[in-house]
Amino acid sequence: MTRAMHTTEEDSGIPRSSRPSPRDWNSELYLKFEAERTRAARDLLARIPYCETKLVYDLGCGPGNSTELLTRNFPGAEVVGVDKSNNMLSVARARVPTATFIRENIADWRPYAPADVIFANAALHFLPDHRKVMLALLDTLRPGGRLAVQMPVNTHEPSHAAMRMVAADGPWADRLLPVAKSITVLGQAGEYYDLFAPCCRHIDIWQTIYIHPLDGPEGVVEWFEGSGLRPFLDLLSAEESVDFLARYRDRLAQAYSRQPNGKVLLRYPRLFLVLQK
Repeated sequence: MTRAMHTTEEDSGIPRSSRPSPRDWNSELYLKFEAERTRAARDLLARIPYCETKLVYDLGCGPGNSTELLTRNFPGAEVVGVDKSNNMLSVARARVPTATFIRENIADWRPYAPADVIFANAALHFLPDHRKVMLALLDTLRPGGRLAVQMPVNTHEPSHAAMRMVAADGPWADRLLPVAKSITVLGQAGEYYDLFAPCCRHIDIWQTIYIHPLDGPEGVVEWFEGSGLRPFLDLLSAEESVDFLARYRDRLAQAYSRQPNGKVLLRYPRLFLVLQK
């Protein structure tokens, strides 16, 4: 496997090849909330006990913020980031030149060698068969290796209910309703424990609700425009996207009360699992 090469940057600080295509993920939008998004990755990483580690994978590595944490936490290990977005990978390569990055859909990906750690922060919940994928990933670990997973549990939050309502109400309903219906609903913590207990030496499972103060409904739109709204926006024209986001912002204004300082509080539950083979 070829070690990633450093990507040349423009005066703006953004690599030329990192410019997103209309259907690619946008690293600039995603990284606007880097501190908040990376907090969950830090919390997940903190629960992986220290052990001799030679090979680490970062699934759905995005722009490399979690990969950077892994390279610091496992010095001397080979760290490989996996993502299907050219835009994200370009930024990640420039950010973490000591890591290797490969472009592949994590739904189909399997490691080239038994791994010590497979890390998946806010990635596997996009897969409708994520339970099956997690079981397959466990099989690829070396004995004693760990699969560390964090998944948002926000399907029933006002932010996501508003997405579904806008998708169903607009002129795009025939295109977006199938997307809304296909969004993965995570199970309860006990369901995951029962699924993995027979094949794991140890299971650490917990749930955290983060509260993110954002700049009004507009801030919530920007948060999800770089993540959860992508499956909807990918099917819309530029003009339709503007209309969709405006309607979404209006629904958010009804769902989230402004604080005295103008902020709104985005409630964000997340489920964490550290599974030892």
